[in-house]
Amino acid sequence: MNKEKQKIPRIIYIITASAVIGGFLFGYDTAVVSGTIGALEKNFILPQGFDVTAANWWLGFTVSSALIGCIIGALSGGYVSDKFGRKKAMVLSAILFFVSALGSAFPETGITSLGEQPSSVWAVFVGYRIIGGIGVGLASMLAPMYISEVAPAHIRGRLVSWNQFAIVIGVFISFLVNYQIGKMGDTEWLNTTGWRYMFGAEALPALVYFFMLFRVPESPRWLVLKGKELDSEMIFKRLSPTEDIKLLISNIKKPVTKVGTKRVIDSFQILKIGVFLAIFQQFIGINVVLYYAPEIFKSVGAKGDEALWQSVIVGLANMVFTIIAIEKVDLFGRKPLMLIGALGMTISMGLMGFAFFAGFNGIYILVFMLLYISFFAMSWGPVTWVLIAEIFPNEIRARAMSIAVASMWVSNFLVSQTFPVLDKNPYLAEKFNHGFAYWVYAAVSLVAFLFILKKVPETRGKTLEEMEEFWNKSRT
Repeated sequence: MNKEKQKIPRIIYIITASAVIGGFLFGYDTAVVSGTIGALEKNFILPQGFDVTAANWWLGFTVSSALIGCIIGALSGGYVSDKFGRKKAMVLSAILFFVSALGSAFPETGITSLGEQPSSVWAVFVGYRIIGGIGVGLASMLAPMYISEVAPAHIRGRLVSWNQFAIVIGVFISFLVNYQIGKMGDTEWLNTTGWRYMFGAEALPALVYFFMLFRVPESPRWLVLKGKELDSEMIFKRLSPTEDIKLLISNIKKPVTKVGTKRVIDSFQILKIGVFLAIFQQFIGINVVLYYAPEIFKSVGAKGDEALWQSVIVGLANMVFTIIAIEKVDLFGRKPLMLIGALGMTISMGLMGFAFFAGFNGIYILVFMLLYISFFAMSWGPVTWVLIAEIFPNEIRARAMSIAVASMWVSNFLVSQTFPVLDKNPYLAEKFNHGFAYWVYAAVSLVAFLFILKKVPETRGKTLEEMEEFWNKSRT
């Protein structure tokens, strides 16, 4: 029977829908803080009496503190999921999201009277944001890994890509929630009460995530690695009723017996590919576009409302082209999409840099930015997650994904911190009229194109065990 025509068991869709709620929370948690910056400054920073420089630094730290947790969560996720299982690790991330949502909304609870903001509450708030970041770090590596370990090979790319779409939706919903809450009162109300609703709203999807996870099975591949073959066999029969389950389990077990120095070195070579994929995904500049879009549009003359509206258009393009990737990743393959995306981003970022350099008006900037985000969303956005969930051998997948995803979060931080330097440096601003940074990202995109062309294999249609066999053959 043609695999494309096989009926997919309902449990596969339940598993995917449950796991990608973690992606939604990932997107919501990382973006929701954008609507609370004024309130955080008023409640936590200004009462400290810092000078302007220190106040700006501490506000920046408060806003980005969740990134610390993201790195911790990503690095620890491999150990936690190998030790306790993929399902329990995801349950832990759901609990962390819930605790962070309520704790960030009401950080003074148990310390002082509700509504008061002594300096000690600031530290508690940052602690809750770091807790949420740990949840994000865990979810960012667990969801694609778990889906890849349960999905049939011929639709695995599509299902893993839904996690990226959930992240995009989470970001978009956080903007809508912030906007709707902002309309409920004036600035004073927003600074005293509204910001709490923005953080607290995350508790609801966190609860949904928690309870949905009780409907999904443990990863059968993890069970095989733990010697629980009977449990694994029962789950595989539900997931892949037409497969030869005994043969599948036998193929999973084979690589575990291959140990020694050469195996470690070989695994390191594969790890390097995953880490570079993660690093390139950030250094091509995507979060500069997502984080700084309103400021970029304002810099070329857009008014406040116009800048926000143009940012919404960018967000919609991100969603639409992510759906295209979901539909085409298993048809065209991972490598062609990544190559087309990298080349398209090289051209569009180069044009955006030229538009700034030549002093073109804002409509050109918007068009080139939409081109860039479209190429990213149909390729490097979702497909990077697919590849790093597929390329690693079973016995190192969790730990390797931890390292790769942690590299992604560190790169995210570095790019976000260096863009203002590249953009606002007096010499570069004078010589390139704020276009220099975009030419840097265009150059990185070109290097990423060459990396995919030379180093990354095609994984479309291969089982995870067939990918291991590919690596074994490539070494001989």
